Amino acid sequence: MTNPAAAELIARSNRLGSDPRVTNYAGGNTSAKGTDVDPATGEPVELLWVKGSGGDLGTLTEPGLAVLRLDRLRALGNVYPGVDREDEMVAAFDYTLHGKGGAAPSIDTAMHGLVDAAHVDHLHPDSGIAFATSAAGEELTTKAFGEKVVWVPWRRPGWQLGLDIAAIKDANPQAIGCILGGHGITAWGDTSEEAEANSLWIIETAEKFIADNGRDDPFGTVIDGYAPVASDQRLSRAAALAPTLRGLASTDRAQVGHFTDAQVVLDFLERSEHPRLAALGTSCPDHFLRTKVKPMLLDLPPTASLDDQLARLHELHDEYRADYQAYYDRHATPESPAIRGADPLVVLIPGVGMFSYGANKQTARVASEFYINAINVMRGAEAISTYAPIDEAEKFRIEYWALEEAKLQRMPKAKPLATRVALVTGAASGIGKAIATRLAAEGACVVIADLDLGKAQAAAAEIGSTDVAIGVQSNVTDELQVQAAVDAAVLAFGGLDLVVNNAGLSLSKSLLETTVADWDLQHDVMAKGSFLVSRAAAKVLIDQKLGGDIIYISSKNSVFAGPNNIAYSATKADQAHQVRLLAAELGEYGVKVNGINPDGVVRGSGIFAGGWGAKRAAVYGVPEEELGKYYAQRTLLKREVLPENVANAVFVLCTSDLSHTTGLHIPVDAGVAAAFLR
Repeated sequence: MTNPAAAELIARSNRLGSDPRVTNYAGGNTSAKGTDVDPATGEPVELLWVKGSGGDLGTLTEPGLAVLRLDRLRALGNVYPGVDREDEMVAAFDYTLHGKGGAAPSIDTAMHGLVDAAHVDHLHPDSGIAFATSAAGEELTTKAFGEKVVWVPWRRPGWQLGLDIAAIKDANPQAIGCILGGHGITAWGDTSEEAEANSLWIIETAEKFIADNGRDDPFGTVIDGYAPVASDQRLSRAAALAPTLRGLASTDRAQVGHFTDAQVVLDFLERSEHPRLAALGTSCPDHFLRTKVKPMLLDLPPTASLDDQLARLHELHDEYRADYQAYYDRHATPESPAIRGADPLVVLIPGVGMFSYGANKQTARVASEFYINAINVMRGAEAISTYAPIDEAEKFRIEYWALEEAKLQRMPKAKPLATRVALVTGAASGIGKAIATRLAAEGACVVIADLDLGKAQAAAAEIGSTDVAIGVQSNVTDELQVQAAVDAAVLAFGGLDLVVNNAGLSLSKSLLETTVADWDLQHDVMAKGSFLVSRAAAKVLIDQKLGGDIIYISSKNSVFAGPNNIAYSATKADQAHQVRLLAAELGEYGVKVNGINPDGVVRGSGIFAGGWGAKRAAVYGVPEEELGKYYAQRTLLKREVLPENVANAVFVLCTSDLSHTTGLHIPVDAGVAAAFLR
């Protein structure tokens, strides 16, 4: 059962972490001290519960806490080797842990253990960091908070910072917390309620001081021609820029993207001070670890042509990479971790919005949220003083900290399709849904396109959050709707890597019964629809310069001549040849095009459920409920084919194991000799 002190800590942490005014995702940490029974001695022991490394306050649960013996933690002061070697203290925390399990102690553990208070909060509120990054931060802290909050000059997190804050608390018994220069705030209390109240008082007092005393135009005047364009134009331009930007941001390693046109971003980018402030970069360690030390900023107005913007972005990217390499070279030592890539993680486009990048959608989205936090910090600091982040050398020490590198090395191994973005048509049910589910399970971000928006969104929700899957409405026979689906993919996830042409239907009729409308419908959905989707997707794949995959779900009927099936089989043959044609055309761009020929997929199939099954059963003279078994018995393997079997084949085609395979059709039919490829 959870110790009462730990239970209070978790509840407080969840409240604080769910309020964006208080801290950002995975930012800050909280702690509680209390007593529990040592099972080895049966005697009471004083413990420290503290949010572990890499956790998030808003979603913190008991396994996310590190639990330490307070006496042993404080005894480490006897072996503290000094500030030049304080990183060694983190490894020593392992010798103070109480019991098994729990999270790894973070670098801020010393702050929580050494401060003489039962409950401690270390947070990163925008208003608090505005004071922390103000040129006149120390003076303003006294002016805004009086003696209740004490200024602490910048010091990298670690044992010495814990000693500093503990000494400040002891010397200032009237204080409830402090502003950590360049970083954030720390507050404390004798009870969990008091610590939380003190944290909120500091945040709200800072907000009120900025509102009451700050300048009205901290970002300067509006630049002529830099006002945001209309919403539909912003999204259109963002969708047009996204593939090229993602390709640039993925020069060193593949990235997933996120786009926002939040008003706070647009307001910042239309003001005269935004170039100066963007160049200064972020300050709070949590910020620049997620966003790099500064963003890449397009220095053209939104009225510039798309071609001009794209050309300039290529130039700026070259400059950014050279600048970042120089930054690394200026500060790296022989012990520094290797450079982690020189591409930007945040790209600012005046009048349009902000793109951000990461190893997955959540990381990319959080980077965007952190840069919005940084904008808010800059606004507050400029309103009451001048924004003055920590210097470049200190940023490098944090970014390329051996402890940060160790945290990255603890990350789980990426899944096979991590960083890949997939668009699957007809994916709200049957084969398409099975494919989307498998791709997401293997690490891909998935866009489920379907004629029925509600079903598409429901299928996406079954797969995961919007960081994993989204549902969009798309009639693949409509050129505009197809383009809208592709645009939705690049705006949601930054680009596109994998397209599965799965949308289809079938009408089982003889030649004489088949109407022109029947013929046109099936060819429009499958032949024309696949063409439209492939064409729109190919433009993205070519602009990204990252290669990619286009996969057609064709059919055994593309090569097998069966009765009463002319329209369906003819259009499947059309799709099959599109595979060969596109493989020949797109190979120079590194795009592989392959097909899959399923047969007899009855269970879970939207086509069979729509009347096709009954008609095929009638053709073969078997009850509809036994159609799957009938198909299985006519195969060489005597196995029924399921949607998941088709999904497996799609996955295999997308992996690096088949990196040199294009123009291939894989039968997934349990063995139909008449459909063998020749």
